[in-house]
Amino acid sequence: MALTNNDIIKKLRVALQLRDDDIIKILELVDYKISKSELGAFFRSSDHEKFMPLQDQILRNFLNGLVIYKRGPMEKKTSQQPKEPASKRAERTPKRTYRGKRS
Repeated sequence: MALTNNDIIKKLRVALQLRDDDIIKILELVDYKISKSELGAFFRSSDHEKFMPLQDQILRNFLNGLVIYKRGPMEKKTSQQPKEPASKRAERTPKRTYRGKRS
């Protein structure tokens, strides 16, 4: 018996003690807008008339937003020096020579 996306978000909601407002804020962190009523439809029983299956895209956005919510935004990478071409590195590297007897 596999878990559905609805089951996953329900379990995360309980485990992390999130309210509807928290989930909406988490989704806003990744620029995904959702209303409280639409969110409530995901938490209903599957036999309820207003139940909506949670799409993969919404779960993915929620998980990405959850990372930002828990860890903070990702730091900007500093610009690195451009890599030197392999031909230049080869010119700079001394050639190895073998000295001694081989057995």
